[in-house]
Amino acid sequence: MTEPLLQVEGLTKRFGGILASDGVSLSVAPGELHAIIGPNGAGKTTLIGQLSGELSSNAGRVRFGGADITALPAHRRCALGLARSFQITSLFLDFTAHCNVAMAVQARAGHSFRFWKPAQSDPALRDPALAALATVGLADRADLLVSKLSHGEHRQLEIAMALATQPRMLLLDEPMAGLGPEESARVVALLRSLKGKLGILLIEHDMEAVFALADRISVLVYGRVIASGLPDEIRANEEVRRAYLGEQHVVCAR
Repeated sequence: MTEPLLQVEGLTKRFGGILASDGVSLSVAPGELHAIIGPNGAGKTTLIGQLSGELSSNAGRVRFGGADITALPAHRRCALGLARSFQITSLFLDFTAHCNVAMAVQARAGHSFRFWKPAQSDPALRDPALAALATVGLADRADLLVSKLSHGEHRQLEIAMALATQPRMLLLDEPMAGLGPEESARVVALLRSLKGKLGILLIEHDMEAVFALADRISVLVYGRVIASGLPDEIRANEEVRRAYLGEQHVVCAR
């Protein structure tokens, strides 16, 4: 049996008297797209923060690629191949799309965000950045300022920056938040193209996209995983329907 790429055991996070993550356990296989769904306040974004290393945990263990990374900071986890995108984009709006991705390449190499020469003239920065932009469908937008890109293109760019760090796994926090139907369809197509090539842990409120993309789904409610399984198993689970999906699969963003 293939060893999980990501293995989470009993992960717990408290904020004062609030238990945001309550003994969360789950796994993601190499090449698998595993979705995390749940209502507002379920602790989904907190969990992503714990996995990425931006939030410390009060208890539990995280293993990645067979190594215990529980105590490692975010930059060490990134260097091992665990990359994250954010629920709210964090981009340099006055730089071009190419420069944004080139900085991600530079960060992966362990250097500062200072370009000693233009990124376009340095093949070590230029070529991986252009390749990442091509992967997400932004090759023809490389020289545009990020401020000139649409909200959907910002989401694509953020994924390109994550891919530029040469990850083995992506942690994606609502990549389709605020997108229209056409933009969402582009992101769904992108994620489908990445399935099988690297592990993906996806938080998303768009249930149509989740059930179309996910190999497995875990449902988080009040910081606890109440169900985990194949999409059809989750759709038919009565506890999940009562706690979250409802008869019409109504969802809430988080």
